[in-house]
Amino acid sequence: MTDAVPPRVRVTGPPRRSQAQRPVDLRADSPLSEVYLDSLLAAQLRLAGRILVLLALAVGSLPLVFFLVPGLAEQQVAGLPLSWLVLGVGVYPVLGLLGWRYVVRAERNERDFVDLTRGSG
Repeated sequence: MTDAVPPRVRVTGPPRRSQAQRPVDLRADSPLSEVYLDSLLAAQLRLAGRILVLLALAVGSLPLVFFLVPGLAEQQVAGLPLSWLVLGVGVYPVLGLLGWRYVVRAERNERDFVDLTRGSG
Protein backbone atom coordinates (compact mmCIF):
# COMPACT_ATOMS: atom_id res chain seq x y z
CA MET A 1 0.00 0.00 0.00
CA THR A 2 1.61 3.26 -1.12
CA ASP A 3 0.46 6.72 -0.19
CA ALA A 4 -0.23 8.87 -3.19
CA VAL A 5 1.84 12.01 -2.94
CA PRO A 6 0.00 15.02 -4.30
CA PRO A 7 1.87 16.95 -6.98
CA ARG A 8 3.77 20.03 -5.88
CA VAL A 9 1.99 23.29 -6.43
CA ARG A 10 3.85 26.55 -6.89
CA VAL A 11 2.02 29.39 -5.19
CA THR A 12 2.60 32.71 -6.93
CA GLY A 13 -0.31 34.73 -5.64
CA PRO A 14 -3.78 34.52 -4.13
CA PRO A 15 -5.99 31.71 -5.32
CA ARG A 16 -7.99 32.51 -8.40
CA ARG A 17 -11.62 31.73 -8.90
CA SER A 18 -12.42 28.50 -10.59
CA GLN A 19 -14.65 28.39 -13.64
CA ALA A 20 -17.66 27.43 -11.50
CA GLN A 21 -17.25 30.49 -9.25
CA ARG A 22 -17.06 33.12 -11.97
CA PRO A 23 -19.81 35.72 -11.91
CA VAL A 24 -22.65 35.60 -14.36
CA ASP A 25 -21.65 37.39 -17.53
CA LEU A 26 -24.09 40.19 -18.18
CA ARG A 27 -24.76 41.05 -21.80
CA ALA A 28 -23.43 44.49 -22.62
CA ASP A 29 -26.65 45.52 -24.31
CA SER A 30 -29.07 44.57 -21.52
CA PRO A 31 -30.77 47.25 -19.41
CA LEU A 32 -29.83 45.31 -16.27
CA SER A 33 -26.13 45.47 -17.08
CA GLU A 34 -26.42 49.23 -17.58
CA VAL A 35 -28.00 49.61 -14.15
CA TYR A 36 -25.30 47.48 -12.52
CA LEU A 37 -22.45 49.26 -14.27
CA ASP A 38 -23.93 52.69 -13.56
CA SER A 39 -24.22 51.69 -9.91
CA LEU A 40 -20.56 50.61 -9.79
CA LEU A 41 -19.37 53.76 -11.55
CA ALA A 42 -21.42 55.97 -9.23
CA ALA A 43 -20.02 54.22 -6.16
CA GLN A 44 -16.45 54.62 -7.43
CA LEU A 45 -17.07 58.28 -8.27
CA ARG A 46 -18.49 58.99 -4.80
CA LEU A 47 -15.46 57.28 -3.27
CA ALA A 48 -13.03 59.33 -5.37
CA GLY A 49 -14.89 62.51 -4.44
CA ARG A 50 -14.70 61.74 -0.73
CA ILE A 51 -10.98 60.98 -0.95
CA LEU A 52 -10.35 64.22 -2.84
CA VAL A 53 -12.28 66.22 -0.24
CA LEU A 54 -10.22 64.60 2.53
CA LEU A 55 -7.05 65.37 0.60
CA ALA A 56 -8.08 69.00 0.13
CA LEU A 57 -8.92 69.36 3.81
CA ALA A 58 -5.82 67.59 5.12
CA VAL A 59 -3.16 68.87 2.75
CA GLY A 60 -4.74 71.93 1.20
CA SER A 61 -5.44 73.53 4.55
CA LEU A 62 -1.80 73.40 5.69
CA PRO A 63 -0.68 76.55 3.84
CA LEU A 64 -3.71 78.33 5.29
CA VAL A 65 -2.75 77.21 8.80
CA PHE A 66 0.80 78.51 8.32
CA PHE A 67 -0.57 81.78 6.94
CA LEU A 68 -3.02 82.29 9.81
CA VAL A 69 -0.48 81.33 12.49
CA PRO A 70 2.68 83.16 11.39
CA GLY A 71 4.74 82.10 14.41
CA LEU A 72 4.22 78.47 13.47
CA ALA A 73 5.85 78.91 10.07
CA GLU A 74 8.89 80.49 11.68
CA GLN A 75 9.56 77.56 14.02
CA GLN A 76 12.75 75.62 13.31
CA VAL A 77 13.17 71.86 13.67
CA ALA A 78 16.65 70.44 13.08
CA GLY A 79 17.60 73.68 11.38
CA LEU A 80 14.73 73.55 8.88
CA PRO A 81 11.52 75.57 8.92
CA LEU A 82 8.59 73.61 10.34
CA SER A 83 6.47 74.49 7.32
CA TRP A 84 9.02 72.84 4.99
CA LEU A 85 9.10 69.71 7.09
CA VAL A 86 5.34 69.42 7.33
CA LEU A 87 4.70 70.15 3.64
CA GLY A 88 7.76 68.28 2.36
CA VAL A 89 7.81 65.24 4.62
CA GLY A 90 4.69 65.08 6.76
CA VAL A 91 2.32 65.07 3.82
CA TYR A 92 3.51 61.73 2.45
CA PRO A 93 2.09 59.53 5.20
CA VAL A 94 -1.26 61.27 4.70
CA LEU A 95 -1.08 60.63 0.95
CA GLY A 96 -0.15 56.99 1.56
CA LEU A 97 -3.02 56.54 4.01
CA LEU A 98 -5.53 58.12 1.64
CA GLY A 99 -4.25 56.00 -1.25
CA TRP A 100 -4.45 52.82 0.81
CA ARG A 101 -7.96 53.71 1.94
CA TYR A 102 -9.05 54.38 -1.63
CA VAL A 103 -7.74 51.02 -2.87
CA VAL A 104 -9.40 49.10 -0.04
CA ARG A 105 -12.75 50.79 -0.60
CA ALA A 106 -12.57 50.51 -4.40
CA GLU A 107 -11.86 46.78 -4.11
CA ARG A 108 -14.80 46.43 -1.75
CA ASN A 109 -17.03 48.21 -4.27
CA GLU A 110 -15.85 45.81 -6.97
CA ARG A 111 -16.39 42.76 -4.73
CA ASP A 112 -19.91 43.97 -3.98
CA PHE A 113 -20.49 44.39 -7.71
CA VAL A 114 -19.28 40.85 -8.40
CA ASP A 115 -21.47 39.49 -5.60
CA LEU A 116 -24.43 41.36 -7.02
CA THR A 117 -23.88 40.08 -10.54
CA ARG A 118 -23.20 36.54 -9.33
CA GLY A 119 -26.73 36.43 -7.89
CA SER A 120 -28.39 37.54 -11.14
CA GLY A 121 -28.83 35.74 -14.36
